[in-house]
Amino acid sequence: MRKDVLTKNIASTRVKKIPASSIHEMTRLSAQVPDPAFLSWAKPTSGTPEHINRAVCEAVQRGLVSGYSPSAGLPELREAIVEKLKRDNNIDADTSELLVTVGAIEGLSAAVMALIDPGDEVLLPSPNYSTHAQQVVLASGTPIYVPTIEEEGFRLDIDAFRKAITPKTKAIMYCTPSNPTGAVFDEKDLRSLADITLENDLAVITDESYEYFTFDGARHFSIGSIPELKDRTISCFTLTKTYAMTGWRIGYVHTSSDMITQMQKAHIPFAICAPVVSQYAAMAALRGPQDCVSKFRANYLSLRDLACKRLDELSSVFTYQKPRGSYCMFPKILHKDGADSKSFCKKLLLEGGVSTTPGTDFGPTAEGHLRITFCCTEAEINKAFDRMEKYFG
Repeated sequence: MRKDVLTKNIASTRVKKIPASSIHEMTRLSAQVPDPAFLSWAKPTSGTPEHINRAVCEAVQRGLVSGYSPSAGLPELREAIVEKLKRDNNIDADTSELLVTVGAIEGLSAAVMALIDPGDEVLLPSPNYSTHAQQVVLASGTPIYVPTIEEEGFRLDIDAFRKAITPKTKAIMYCTPSNPTGAVFDEKDLRSLADITLENDLAVITDESYEYFTFDGARHFSIGSIPELKDRTISCFTLTKTYAMTGWRIGYVHTSSDMITQMQKAHIPFAICAPVVSQYAAMAALRGPQDCVSKFRANYLSLRDLACKRLDELSSVFTYQKPRGSYCMFPKILHKDGADSKSFCKKLLLEGGVSTTPGTDFGPTAEGHLRITFCCTEAEINKAFDRMEKYFG
């Protein structure tokens, strides 16, 4: 039997429902282009701060990182997370309510697996980070997209969320500040979403990966800080964006101790525990100097403003909502070829030398857009836009 036939016959229906990632396809295609300009990677180029690297080297030299940790994470790291959540998120936590994970992604996956039964519906704002919907599908749930209000900066449409609820709805899942749009969901809207959650006996799963990167007076609000939602919110965080540690793969989850017990049943077969070397990096990040975070935020703000300025010069090709957070933005394509964002982005890469991410992966209202990231360098942004100006004439 041919290998491709065997794979077709044995692959699960769940996995076959998930389309190949356009994000990774663009990365693969970029290898065919000499010196591509990258606006497609949501990966900081600044490098992990040196005090974190030094602390990890010391932990390695002391022989502290070669074994497993408790599956929930090192006790001293969970204590540091308790302090951080109180200080920055207004969340009163106990170490029993924390799970250290392999980045936010594994925490989100464990949350979905522990919460969702086959046939359950999960409401997601659209546009939304593509991996969230994939996680729901892998749990045999059904992602239900709720359009955001693009002309108001991709604001949550609270009335649309109310109308989307059915007897099968189990949870609401969202990312703020948002990847891909850069929206920061307002506290008022999130409190309204909390009311909907309580009224309909739902759960909430949050992705707060970009919590420290907000601009123009926008403030990040953690819905898990609402006392009434404590037992029905699973708040997922990561250190990888905050401290430019994407390769370290380290994050954590806060929820009720009962739910942590259930999540560990998914976490252990997924990962056993988060990498111990990365847990020591996380401790150094949380308990070390925080000026690096302010510097990163200021740098992203400057790069955002540069990207907006360059987009303004291409107003016949794109229109956009200025992002109030994260290091992503989601321009709408005005060009005649923009209805098929995947084809548009492939041509821009192969013919124009600029790598972006097509909107098609980010929900049904995301087609006709592309994602641009500005966590690179000023030189990279200018190189990309210089090429786009030449390409579009």
